[in-house]
Amino acid sequence: MKDHRNIDERSWVLACLVAERVKADPSILPRARANLDRWLRTSSPGVRPVLMEWKSLLEGPHDELLQVLTGRDERATRLRQSSPFAGVLTATERNEVLRRFARHESIPT
Repeated sequence: MKDHRNIDERSWVLACLVAERVKADPSILPRARANLDRWLRTSSPGVRPVLMEWKSLLEGPHDELLQVLTGRDERATRLRQSSPFAGVLTATERNEVLRRFARHESIPT
């Protein structure tokens, strides 16, 4: 059974991989900006505030963006639920993390 801690941990692992990619190649940021711009055009008013937080992070210093991607605080956890970095990781990278967490979800406690 999935619980929020497991989902948040999986999201954090994926975001840490994205952070490593951003550090190695900041040229991937336009992809995240494009995702975000598309979502802003089609989002409901209730979703706009979190998307605007991401917009600010993507326009600001990389250090702050990296802190949110790898952070363990409440804000970072909340923002990762709507990460604009879709498509940054390869399918193989993403599936590896998903498989690893799926194994943990199927183990009875």
